[in-house]
Amino acid sequence: MVEAVQGAGVVVTGAGGGIGAALARRFAAEGARVVINDLDGVKAAAVADEIGGIAVPGDASAIVADARDALGGSVDVYCANAGVAFGGEEPGQPLDEKSWALSWDVNVMAHVRAANALLPDWLERGSGRFVSTVSAAGLLTMIGAAPYAVTKHGAYAFAEYLSLTYRHRGVKVHAICPQGVRTDMLDATGAAGDLVLKPTAIAPQDVADALFKGMEEDRFLILPHPEVAGYYEARAATPDRWLAGMNHLQQKWEEVR
Repeated sequence: MVEAVQGAGVVVTGAGGGIGAALARRFAAEGARVVINDLDGVKAAAVADEIGGIAVPGDASAIVADARDALGGSVDVYCANAGVAFGGEEPGQPLDEKSWALSWDVNVMAHVRAANALLPDWLERGSGRFVSTVSAAGLLTMIGAAPYAVTKHGAYAFAEYLSLTYRHRGVKVHAICPQGVRTDMLDATGAAGDLVLKPTAIAPQDVADALFKGMEEDRFLILPHPEVAGYYEARAATPDRWLAGMNHLQQKWEEVR
Protein backbone atom coordinates (compact mmCIF):
# COMPACT_ATOMS: atom_id res chain seq x y z
CA MET A 1 0.00 0.00 0.00
CA VAL A 2 1.19 3.53 -0.86
CA GLU A 3 0.53 5.47 2.37
CA ALA A 4 0.41 8.84 0.61
CA VAL A 5 -2.64 7.70 -1.41
CA GLN A 6 -4.94 7.28 1.60
CA GLY A 7 -7.31 10.26 1.56
CA ALA A 8 -5.50 11.91 -1.36
CA GLY A 9 -7.33 13.90 -4.01
CA VAL A 10 -6.71 12.09 -7.30
CA VAL A 11 -7.65 13.05 -10.86
CA VAL A 12 -7.63 10.47 -13.68
CA THR A 13 -8.25 11.69 -17.22
CA GLY A 14 -9.61 9.41 -19.91
CA ALA A 15 -11.05 7.27 -17.12
CA GLY A 16 -14.30 6.21 -18.75
CA GLY A 17 -12.73 2.86 -19.62
CA GLY A 18 -9.49 1.00 -20.24
CA ILE A 19 -6.35 1.95 -18.34
CA GLY A 20 -7.91 5.10 -16.91
CA ALA A 21 -10.82 3.24 -15.34
CA ALA A 22 -8.41 0.65 -13.92
CA LEU A 23 -6.28 3.39 -12.36
CA ALA A 24 -9.35 5.07 -10.89
CA ARG A 25 -10.59 1.80 -9.38
CA ARG A 26 -7.21 1.08 -7.82
CA PHE A 27 -6.81 4.55 -6.32
CA ALA A 28 -10.34 4.36 -4.90
CA ALA A 29 -9.65 0.91 -3.46
CA GLU A 30 -6.58 2.36 -1.71
CA GLY A 31 -8.67 5.04 -0.03
CA ALA A 32 -8.23 8.00 -2.39
CA ARG A 33 -10.91 10.50 -3.35
CA VAL A 34 -11.07 10.18 -7.13
CA VAL A 35 -12.22 12.52 -9.88
CA ILE A 36 -13.18 10.66 -13.05
CA ASN A 37 -12.62 12.65 -16.23
CA ASP A 38 -13.63 11.62 -19.73
CA LEU A 39 -15.01 13.31 -22.82
CA ASP A 40 -17.88 10.83 -22.60
CA GLY A 41 -19.89 12.06 -19.64
CA VAL A 42 -21.99 8.90 -19.46
CA LYS A 43 -18.92 6.69 -19.14
CA ALA A 44 -17.35 9.02 -16.60
CA ALA A 45 -20.49 8.95 -14.49
CA ALA A 46 -20.71 5.16 -14.65
CA VAL A 47 -17.17 4.69 -13.33
CA ALA A 48 -17.68 7.38 -10.69
CA ASP A 49 -20.86 5.69 -9.47
CA GLU A 50 -19.08 2.33 -9.34
CA ILE A 51 -16.19 3.52 -7.16
CA GLY A 52 -17.80 6.34 -5.21
CA GLY A 53 -15.89 8.96 -7.15
CA ILE A 54 -16.78 12.30 -8.72
CA ALA A 55 -17.41 12.64 -12.45
CA VAL A 56 -15.94 15.75 -14.07
CA PRO A 57 -16.44 15.23 -17.81
CA GLY A 58 -14.86 17.38 -20.48
CA ASP A 59 -11.62 18.15 -22.26
CA ALA A 60 -8.66 16.80 -20.29
CA SER A 61 -6.69 19.92 -21.21
CA ALA A 62 -8.79 22.18 -19.04
CA ILE A 63 -10.22 20.37 -16.03
CA VAL A 64 -7.75 21.11 -13.25
CA ALA A 65 -9.76 24.00 -11.80
CA ASP A 66 -13.04 22.05 -11.85
CA ALA A 67 -11.34 18.95 -10.44
CA ARG A 68 -9.73 20.98 -7.67
CA ASP A 69 -13.14 22.40 -6.72
CA ALA A 70 -14.70 18.94 -6.79
CA LEU A 71 -12.02 17.68 -4.39
CA GLY A 72 -12.43 20.57 -1.99
CA GLY A 73 -9.48 22.66 -3.10
CA SER A 74 -6.53 20.31 -3.58
CA VAL A 75 -5.26 17.88 -6.22
CA ASP A 76 -2.59 15.57 -4.80
CA VAL A 77 -2.20 13.11 -7.68
CA TYR A 78 -2.86 13.84 -11.34
CA CYS A 79 -2.98 10.96 -13.82
CA ALA A 80 -2.55 12.31 -17.35
CA ASN A 81 -4.03 9.24 -18.99
CA ALA A 82 -6.27 10.52 -21.81
CA GLY A 83 -4.82 9.81 -25.23
CA VAL A 84 -5.61 9.36 -28.89
CA ALA A 85 -4.11 7.02 -31.45
CA PHE A 86 -4.23 7.27 -35.21
CA GLY A 87 -2.71 4.44 -37.16
CA GLY A 88 -3.08 2.05 -40.00
CA GLU A 89 -2.00 4.52 -42.64
CA GLU A 90 -0.85 3.08 -45.91
CA PRO A 91 2.93 3.19 -46.44
CA GLY A 92 3.74 6.39 -48.29
CA GLN A 93 0.36 7.92 -47.43
CA PRO A 94 0.75 9.62 -44.04
CA LEU A 95 -2.16 10.94 -42.02
CA ASP A 96 -3.40 14.48 -42.53
CA GLU A 97 -2.23 17.37 -40.42
CA LYS A 98 -5.48 17.48 -38.41
CA SER A 99 -4.67 14.02 -37.03
CA TRP A 100 -1.15 15.15 -36.18
CA ALA A 101 -2.44 18.30 -34.49
CA LEU A 102 -5.01 16.42 -32.40
CA SER A 103 -2.41 13.84 -31.38
CA TRP A 104 -0.03 16.57 -30.28
CA ASP A 105 -2.76 18.43 -28.39
CA VAL A 106 -4.11 15.42 -26.46
CA ASN A 107 -0.99 13.31 -26.02
CA VAL A 108 1.43 16.11 -25.14
CA MET A 109 -0.08 19.55 -24.64
CA ALA A 110 -2.82 18.31 -22.31
CA HIS A 111 -0.01 17.14 -20.01
CA VAL A 112 1.75 20.50 -20.29
CA ARG A 113 -1.43 22.45 -19.51
CA ALA A 114 -2.21 20.26 -16.52
CA ALA A 115 1.31 20.64 -15.14
CA ASN A 116 1.17 24.42 -15.60
CA ALA A 117 -2.04 24.53 -13.58
CA LEU A 118 -0.84 22.16 -10.86
CA LEU A 119 2.76 23.17 -10.25
CA PRO A 120 2.26 26.50 -8.45
CA ASP A 121 0.30 24.81 -5.64
CA TRP A 122 2.53 21.74 -5.55
CA LEU A 123 5.72 23.79 -5.35
CA GLU A 124 4.31 26.02 -2.65
CA ARG A 125 3.41 23.10 -0.42
CA GLY A 126 6.34 20.87 -1.44
CA SER A 127 4.39 17.84 -2.65
CA GLY A 128 2.46 16.48 -5.62
CA ARG A 129 2.44 13.48 -7.91
CA PHE A 130 2.14 13.53 -11.72
CA VAL A 131 1.44 10.21 -13.45
CA SER A 132 1.84 10.16 -17.22
CA THR A 133 0.39 7.26 -19.20
CA VAL A 134 2.87 7.17 -22.06
CA SER A 135 3.36 3.84 -23.88
CA ALA A 136 6.26 1.65 -24.85
CA ALA A 137 5.94 3.53 -28.14
CA GLY A 138 7.32 6.54 -26.28
CA LEU A 139 10.52 4.62 -25.56
CA LEU A 140 10.64 2.62 -28.78
CA THR A 141 8.20 3.33 -31.64
CA MET A 142 5.15 1.79 -33.32
CA ILE A 143 4.77 0.72 -36.92
CA GLY A 144 1.93 2.26 -38.89
CA ALA A 145 1.21 4.97 -36.33
CA ALA A 146 3.56 7.91 -36.79
CA PRO A 147 1.55 10.57 -34.86
CA TYR A 148 1.10 8.21 -31.93
CA ALA A 149 4.75 7.17 -31.78
CA VAL A 150 6.08 10.71 -32.13
CA THR A 151 3.73 12.32 -29.61
CA LYS A 152 4.26 9.55 -27.07
CA HIS A 153 7.99 10.30 -27.32
CA GLY A 154 7.02 13.88 -26.50
CA ALA A 155 4.91 12.83 -23.53
CA TYR A 156 7.81 10.78 -22.16
CA ALA A 157 10.26 13.65 -22.66
CA PHE A 158 7.94 16.03 -20.80
CA ALA A 159 7.58 13.61 -17.90
CA GLU A 160 11.38 13.33 -17.73
CA TYR A 161 11.64 17.11 -17.71
CA LEU A 162 9.17 17.42 -14.85
CA SER A 163 11.03 14.82 -12.82
CA LEU A 164 14.51 16.22 -13.28
CA THR A 165 13.34 19.78 -12.67
CA TYR A 166 11.11 19.38 -9.62
CA ARG A 167 11.96 16.16 -7.77
CA HIS A 168 14.07 18.03 -5.19
CA ARG A 169 11.04 20.23 -4.50
CA GLY A 170 8.75 17.35 -3.59
CA VAL A 171 7.09 16.61 -6.94
CA LYS A 172 7.08 12.92 -7.85
CA VAL A 173 6.65 11.88 -11.48
CA HIS A 174 5.93 8.47 -12.97
CA ALA A 175 5.88 7.51 -16.66
CA ILE A 176 3.88 4.35 -17.43
CA CYS A 177 5.09 2.67 -20.62
CA PRO A 178 3.16 -0.54 -21.38
CA GLN A 179 3.07 -2.38 -24.67
CA GLY A 180 -0.30 -3.86 -25.64
CA VAL A 181 -3.15 -3.47 -23.17
CA ARG A 182 -6.53 -5.07 -23.79
CA THR A 183 -8.56 -1.92 -24.43
CA ASP A 184 -10.68 -0.43 -27.21
CA MET A 185 -7.61 1.49 -28.36
CA LEU A 186 -5.74 -1.77 -28.94
CA ASP A 187 -8.66 -3.19 -30.89
CA ALA A 188 -8.54 -0.13 -33.17
CA THR A 189 -4.89 -0.68 -34.14
CA GLY A 190 -5.84 -3.32 -36.70
CA ALA A 191 -3.22 -5.53 -38.30
CA ALA A 192 -0.28 -3.61 -36.81
CA GLY A 193 -1.59 -4.17 -33.30
CA ASP A 194 -2.36 -7.80 -34.05
CA LEU A 195 1.23 -8.29 -35.16
CA VAL A 196 3.14 -6.31 -32.53
CA LEU A 197 0.94 -5.83 -29.48
CA LYS A 198 -1.80 -8.40 -29.03
CA PRO A 199 0.41 -11.47 -28.51
CA THR A 200 1.67 -10.08 -25.18
CA ALA A 201 -1.26 -7.82 -24.28
CA ILE A 202 -2.13 -7.48 -20.61
CA ALA A 203 -5.24 -6.38 -18.73
CA PRO A 204 -5.72 -2.73 -17.69
CA GLN A 205 -5.62 -3.81 -14.04
CA ASP A 206 -2.08 -5.10 -14.60
CA VAL A 207 -1.05 -1.57 -15.55
CA ALA A 208 -2.57 -0.18 -12.35
CA ASP A 209 -0.77 -2.83 -10.32
CA ALA A 210 2.53 -1.94 -11.99
CA LEU A 211 2.02 1.73 -11.19
CA PHE A 212 1.38 1.08 -7.51
CA LYS A 213 4.43 -1.14 -7.26
CA GLY A 214 6.47 1.59 -8.91
CA MET A 215 5.10 4.21 -6.53
CA GLU A 216 5.98 2.03 -3.56
CA GLU A 217 9.54 1.77 -4.90
CA ASP A 218 9.63 5.47 -5.86
CA ARG A 219 10.50 4.69 -9.50
CA PHE A 220 10.06 7.12 -12.40
CA LEU A 221 9.81 4.57 -15.22
CA ILE A 222 6.98 2.05 -14.88
CA LEU A 223 7.22 -0.96 -17.22
CA PRO A 224 4.17 -3.25 -17.00
CA HIS A 225 5.97 -5.33 -19.67
CA PRO A 226 9.45 -5.77 -18.10
CA GLU A 227 10.94 -6.93 -21.40
CA VAL A 228 10.64 -3.37 -22.72
CA ALA A 229 13.74 -2.48 -20.70
CA GLY A 230 15.82 -4.81 -22.87
CA TYR A 231 14.32 -3.41 -26.07
CA TYR A 232 15.06 0.12 -24.87
CA GLU A 233 18.68 -0.79 -24.11
CA ALA A 234 19.08 -2.40 -27.53
CA ARG A 235 17.63 0.67 -29.23
CA ALA A 236 20.23 2.87 -27.55
CA ALA A 237 23.20 0.53 -27.87
CA THR A 238 22.73 -0.78 -31.42
CA PRO A 239 20.31 1.56 -33.22
CA ASP A 240 20.93 0.25 -36.72
CA ARG A 241 20.36 -3.34 -35.67
CA TRP A 242 17.23 -2.29 -33.79
CA LEU A 243 15.91 -0.32 -36.76
CA ALA A 244 16.56 -3.29 -39.04
CA GLY A 245 14.45 -5.44 -36.74
CA MET A 246 11.64 -2.88 -36.72
CA ASN A 247 11.82 -2.64 -40.49
CA HIS A 248 11.37 -6.41 -40.63
CA LEU A 249 8.15 -5.97 -38.65
CA GLN A 250 7.12 -3.20 -41.04
CA GLN A 251 7.56 -5.55 -43.98
CA LYS A 252 5.55 -8.28 -42.26
CA TRP A 253 2.79 -5.75 -41.58
CA GLU A 254 2.72 -4.72 -45.23
CA GLU A 255 2.41 -8.37 -46.23
CA VAL A 256 -0.66 -9.00 -44.06
CA ARG A 257 -2.51 -5.78 -44.84
